[in-house]
Amino acid sequence: MITAAFANDFAREWIDSWNGHDLDEILGHYADNLKFYSPLIKQLGINDEGVITEKEVLKAYFSKGLTLYPDLHFEFHEVLAGTGSVVIYYTSINGRKSAELMEFDENGKINLVRAHYSS
Repeated sequence: MITAAFANDFAREWIDSWNGHDLDEILGHYADNLKFYSPLIKQLGINDEGVITEKEVLKAYFSKGLTLYPDLHFEFHEVLAGTGSVVIYYTSINGRKSAELMEFDENGKINLVRAHYSS
């Protein structure tokens, strides 16, 4: 079970790393073995499946996003704690509401993401 304190601390740290545009810090939250699902993967031309399973591809995806949106800033709204997972609800690029379900491995690194965005 993820505690509320862990979920809050993690969400703030995750948001801060994105708002700082620090790619290494952002990637530090993710496990080497992962599945990252997002509709933006296809939109940004990373692949047609909408899922990333290699950390180097995740790095390229995040790097492309930071380049395309140099003024990227996430506004944190809420975090929900679950059993081995959190959901972070925030405002993303272009004012889009976003929620990401994140599961963690035994080392506390994200190994599964399902990203959702308002239309």
